[in-house]
Formats: sequence, C-alpha cells, structure tokens
Amino acid sequence: QVQLVESGGGLVKAGGSLRLSCAASGSVFSINAMGWYRQAPGKQRELVAAITSGGSTNYADSVKGRFTISRDNAKNTVYLQMNSLKPEDTAVYYCNAEKGQDDYWGQGTQVTVSS
Repeated sequence: QVQLVESGGGLVKAGGSLRLSCAASGSVFSINAMGWYRQAPGKQRELVAAITSGGSTNYADSVKGRFTISRDNAKNTVYLQMNSLKPEDTAVYYCNAEKGQDDYWGQGTQVTVSS
C-alpha cells in the first residue's frame, strides 16, 4: 500500500502562485509515475501533470507554461508549482501514484482562485 498526503492548497487571487506538495509513504518502492489531477464542481477529474521516475513530464494543454511538476525521489515527494493562476484553475487537486497495475490517490486539496 502507498499513502499519499497532499498539502499547499488555498485561496489565491488570479495571477498568483501556489505550490502543492504530495508526500508518499508506505510501499513506495517501484512507484512509476506520479501526478496531479483536478476535479472542479460538476466536471470530471482530469490530468493536470505527471512525471515518471525517470523525470519525463506530461502536462495538460491548459496549464502548459504556467505549471511545473517536479519530483524528489529521495523524499518520495512530488511538487506542483502553479503560477499565473486563473479562476478556471479552481478545483480539488489530487495526487496520484502508479505502481504496477495499481493506482493510489491522496485525499485532495482545495485550490480556489478568485478573480
């Protein structure tokens, strides 16, 4: 089992920045990709950004150039630096870890961007 704990959400004005962190614990050996998803009210959960154990990254088109995902393998932690935030970025952000055929999820952290 893998446990994921997110932190860093909050309320910010449009144009501002936030940094999300996700710390993994438990059976973290051989975790492959880690990523961030988000879900806004009335919408489906969507991929925001992902990073493999080798450092390859993937971003949703809507956040390219504004968000940066990074990973500290020694600390089993993944980060999401969010700059130039927009009201449409408002959502609950979830950390995800892929290990073999299994997916693990954090409890989510709320990000609210006011106009």
